[in-house]
Amino acid sequence: MTIQFDTPGAVNTDDVVQCVLDRLNAGDIRHVVVATTTGETGVRFMQALEDSDAELVCVTHHMGFREPNQIELEPALASQLREGRACVLTMTHALSGVARSISKTFGGTSSTEVIAHTLRLFGQGMKVAVEIAIMAADAGAVPSGCDVICVGGSGRGADTAAVIRPAHMNTFFDLRIRELLCWPKSP
Repeated sequence: MTIQFDTPGAVNTDDVVQCVLDRLNAGDIRHVVVATTTGETGVRFMQALEDSDAELVCVTHHMGFREPNQIELEPALASQLREGRACVLTMTHALSGVARSISKTFGGTSSTEVIAHTLRLFGQGMKVAVEIAIMAADAGAVPSGCDVICVGGSGRGADTAAVIRPAHMNTFFDLRIRELLCWPKSP
């Protein structure tokens, strides 16, 4: 059953956590991949998954996303995640990367950005969920070709969860969105 929220944003985080826990009860998924900018959403999921056998992968913005040479992940929350059982990934965004720099510098758009904008038709959280699936697979944190739960959001917190079969960047079109667990209505 898919749950649809009235609005996007962090207000939905607790409901997304519950949605993920409910889906994990089926017992066929071993990994949960969560986008976390400051680490707050990652810690929230880590706490919720304490009694679960699921492995948690937290994917942050890349270094320099907002400010050169800086990461948005708060050090105390990063330590909490690492001391817990979370894998923390800080890496280049799969659906922007160098292509975004070229577009910003020279104009136009890339095929990668077209994919990202197309996914945003389903909401920012869906684009993020797909992107972190690729990033986690490329880092070796989740197996490609096996279903995982991916959690994204619109800004802060979580508002989207989907079961995704990840693929690596170089085999992107093998990725499958298998189930939509929860997501917000478009504003």
